[in-house]
Amino acid sequence: MEVEVEPLGAALLELTGPVPVTDQTFEVEVIHSPLPVVVDFYAEWSVPCRLTQPVFVDLSNRLAGRIKFASANIDESAHVTRSYGIHAVPTYLFVDSGQEKGREVGPLGAVEFRGMLRRYFARRAPLSGGTPASP
Repeated sequence: MEVEVEPLGAALLELTGPVPVTDQTFEVEVIHSPLPVVVDFYAEWSVPCRLTQPVFVDLSNRLAGRIKFASANIDESAHVTRSYGIHAVPTYLFVDSGQEKGREVGPLGAVEFRGMLRRYFARRAPLSGGTPASP
């Protein structure tokens, strides 16, 4: 009996997780992104950051192609961190068309995070994954 296996590359394209951004890549990956972007300013040493990372990664995989999720390590991206006035981690920056739409400081659960996405990106495609209602 022969079993068909999906190529690993296709699965990896769908489940890539957040895009790492640095001082050098922030403008291209975030400011010039055609998709709305959520940037997680985090630190490896932060317990709240480590606790909320699975929620961020899960949402980035679920909403791939609709919202870009990016992660900026504050210890490695000092210029961007300073220029956006990030003073606590985790801080989530919501950017659409190159403009900051809002920010949230502190750990967020999945339900809270989805609420923030709806609040800041409400005029974008539906986040539920369902079919839009007829007018």
